[in-house]
Amino acid sequence: MSDIAERKRIRFWASTPDRHSLVEDAQAVIAGSMLVSLGVVLLSGGGLLTGGVVGVAFLLHYATGLSFGLLFFLANLPFYYIALRRLGLAFTIKTFCAVALTSVLSEYLPHLIVLQNVNPIIAALFGGLTVAAGMLALFRHRASLGGFGILALYLQDRFGIRAGLAQLAFDCTVLICAFFVATPFIILCSILGALVMNLVIAVNHRNDRYIAM
Repeated sequence: MSDIAERKRIRFWASTPDRHSLVEDAQAVIAGSMLVSLGVVLLSGGGLLTGGVVGVAFLLHYATGLSFGLLFFLANLPFYYIALRRLGLAFTIKTFCAVALTSVLSEYLPHLIVLQNVNPIIAALFGGLTVAAGMLALFRHRASLGGFGILALYLQDRFGIRAGLAQLAFDCTVLICAFFVATPFIILCSILGALVMNLVIAVNHRNDRYIAM
């Protein structure tokens, strides 16, 4: 690498991060929510569960028969206080919009996209990857899907713990509880999906590599 190229590289990483515009944030919230909702359809098409507040909403849905979208929205309400106090108003508003949009899409997409005979392993791989892509879009624009995602981002900002690894720990806890409502094979495939999702996030979402805000 030439001296000129090296100096340009140093100036780039030493520069003040550019802030995303309102339009850029809006498209990220919409695109991220759509990708996450599609990933949920893939996971549920394989009969799988998942971690995080989505997994909690699934468990409550199976136990009570109430709407998944409604349960997902309500389960996130306690975390908005943490988001507002620790991560700011802009983060909280974007997260609220993402949660609301994902709740609505999760209710209607299964009626528009009907999957049959989905192999659970394939559902875990592609569902986990799709959810991860959506989460990355949200994380990189200072938003999340609430719940454990808020805690994961807070732990990364406050203590340097990677968001993907923190999310993985939360997800595994939820999936352990799922042994009460699913077969061991489905649980193992669900864990595979959680691993794919969170490892992709852990590798691709790092404060020392991505500097935009």
